[in-house]
Amino acid sequence: MKAATTRGIFANTSLITRSTQRPTVGVNDVLVEVHASSVNPKDWKLNTIISSLTPKLGALAKINIIGDDLAGVVVEKGAHVSDFAVGDEVYGMDMRLRTAACAEYAVISEKSIAHKPKNMSFAEAASVPLAALTALQAFYLGGVQQGSKVLVIGASGGVGTFAVQIGKAMGAHITGVCSGKNSELVAGLGAEKVIDYTRSDFLQETDDYDVVFDVTAYQSLSSCSSLMAEQGVFISTAGHGKALFNTYRPHFSQGTKTAKAIWVKSRNEDLDKLKTFIEGGLVKAVIDSAFTLDNIQQAYVQSQTGRSKGKVVILVKQ
Repeated sequence: MKAATTRGIFANTSLITRSTQRPTVGVNDVLVEVHASSVNPKDWKLNTIISSLTPKLGALAKINIIGDDLAGVVVEKGAHVSDFAVGDEVYGMDMRLRTAACAEYAVISEKSIAHKPKNMSFAEAASVPLAALTALQAFYLGGVQQGSKVLVIGASGGVGTFAVQIGKAMGAHITGVCSGKNSELVAGLGAEKVIDYTRSDFLQETDDYDVVFDVTAYQSLSSCSSLMAEQGVFISTAGHGKALFNTYRPHFSQGTKTAKAIWVKSRNEDLDKLKTFIEGGLVKAVIDSAFTLDNIQQAYVQSQTGRSKGKVVILVKQ
């Protein structure tokens, strides 16, 4: 089968495809014929670096770790798998490095997938898991409910576009922060108010938000405290070291306001919740661009610009 891997090391690393063996199915796993995958910042911040440092010799040469999200068809299942059958269309993700979703076939735990939404293509479904689960679980962490006031910083990106829609589906009042060129998109996804950060300082807002969800990981509890209600929660994706430090440093609370980091987990009950939202017309995929598996390097370059509207998708089976 064909799978994505890396060539070179550190700054000279690039993504290529090569021929390799199909992965072996464990007793609690399924083998998925992958139709599509997608790119997340974790892929080029972590997975690509680890892959570049793995020697391409002997048994190590068989290790592929590129890609977390997938959508496809089950072609084989482990002996203990009971919720899925061969032929089922599924979607999901697994944060473990072994998943290697950017390949023609991938092994994934049955606990990390769900049946694909019927009203989505494979490409659309592949854009959902990691980004939408991050948003959903962040809102669970922040206690978002009917009537909550939520500020989404970075509302036009992969996680942000899902956060706006999921928050609205949960009954929250959403304000999105993005550049002016993306304001119409974010408003169309359900934001009641959109702040163009290129024209005004959103940190000067006085709306007393119950939850501030910083998708960009550039802010902190201290920088956003004035925006928050007395029991407000600041949630960060903690996408880099400084953001992680800002979230977990000793002063992680200011009075009754608290800061938390979201560590996304693949849970099929959450994927099923997203499926309900999607099939109910409450959540849709926003696709910035799509690339074939052979052009995966270009897909990563597009994601790294930080200017994508929604998700960058990898088309594996065409």
